[in-house]
Amino acid sequence: MHIHILGICGTFMAGIAILAKQQGHKVTGSDAATYPPMSTQLNTLGIECYTGYSPTNLTPQPDCVIIGNALSRGNPEVEAVLNQGLPYISGPQWLAEQVLAKRWVLAVAGTHGKTTTASLLAWILEDAGLSPGFLIGGVPENFGISARLGDNPFFVVEADEYDTAFFDKRSKFVHYRPRTLVLNNLEFDHADIFPDLAAIQQQFHHLIRTVPSNGLIIHKNQDFTINELLGQGCWTSTETIGDADSDWSAKLLNQEGSHFEVWHKNQPLCGVQWDLFGQHNVHNALAAISSAHHVGVPIAVACEALETFQSVKRRLELLNIVNGISVYDDFAHHPTAITATIEALRQRVGKERIIAVLEPRSNTMRMGVHKDELMSALKGADAVVLYQPENLSWSLFEAAQSLDNAQVFDQVGTLIEHLTTTALHSDHILIMSNGGFENIHSRLLATLMVH
Repeated sequence: MHIHILGICGTFMAGIAILAKQQGHKVTGSDAATYPPMSTQLNTLGIECYTGYSPTNLTPQPDCVIIGNALSRGNPEVEAVLNQGLPYISGPQWLAEQVLAKRWVLAVAGTHGKTTTASLLAWILEDAGLSPGFLIGGVPENFGISARLGDNPFFVVEADEYDTAFFDKRSKFVHYRPRTLVLNNLEFDHADIFPDLAAIQQQFHHLIRTVPSNGLIIHKNQDFTINELLGQGCWTSTETIGDADSDWSAKLLNQEGSHFEVWHKNQPLCGVQWDLFGQHNVHNALAAISSAHHVGVPIAVACEALETFQSVKRRLELLNIVNGISVYDDFAHHPTAITATIEALRQRVGKERIIAVLEPRSNTMRMGVHKDELMSALKGADAVVLYQPENLSWSLFEAAQSLDNAQVFDQVGTLIEHLTTTALHSDHILIMSNGGFENIHSRLLATLMVH
């Protein structure tokens, strides 16, 4: 079968392409732009990708078109699919019907931490010899790929609350029907499709309704928004993660969180020393351990697996150290995630300077929904460098006036020049964006090398 995917370079849709390819299908796709790590994966697998959308991309005519949620009516390739009467389906529905049916689905949902937690869980299951399938919105270093079919019965999926497609406005995760569900946290995001937090809670409750009574819901303890959500109705056993009063908790054995002890039911069980750091990652680890425990992985085995976990691309990823200057890439694009990322790096580097570089690229950021909280989220950095893209509906120049250490640029080239001339030996440049950021990472490293 020839499957053609619209929006193929998105993190989710690239995973769909990989799964379809592993099933033996011919896979092609279109996207407006491509950038690593997803474009690299697709090229490696020999999946042909067209840049730009055009009816000519549908020749020869595919047997099925999978349409990503970034596509809408008016797109020339979408219009051609409809006008030609081609069979089409959304990515989540295809995943549910062609991959997840009859499998034990372990879904990781929440505003933050989905990618890392799902990656941790997949690696624990892999290290335990269970060879899980997975689809993750990033590239776990242990696997080097964002998706695979794996062996029955287990499949780990990053469960995104974003809408499914222009013809299906339900959240993606409603299609997945998990038996094990993680609710890491819940905050207001995706303001382009949700009017308020209550609308997001409604979609999450649709998800909760699909979890069987003999399944398990794992959630953050003493989280008002999640408790309010569960109070709307829950038919499944639950376990909590977080503080000492939770079913699962952790005792930090050093400040940065790279060494901690796992507690279950108020009993210390095993220690973990790993390469990750930050309180948020310890929380993610507890969610992964408890999920793996639900499918029968011994806690000690899960803890041992964490010690060989190699992180995820674009999650506080150290790209290189040039002339003593460390450059990191991180996906943070919400004030809570930005705060957690800076705090985690601070715990690691101590008093050494952190230069936070941010592109407010997400739809929610572009709309200015979090602009008041954004500057507070950046206060943990020693210097702040902001990029004002053309499509931003509000002024970073005005917002940055509340920070004494912030500078704003509207050209990436000028921003790179500023970083190159001001960064000092032992500085840490933390670049945060959920997009390609005009290839700033490689451009900055190249400039630092010749400076």
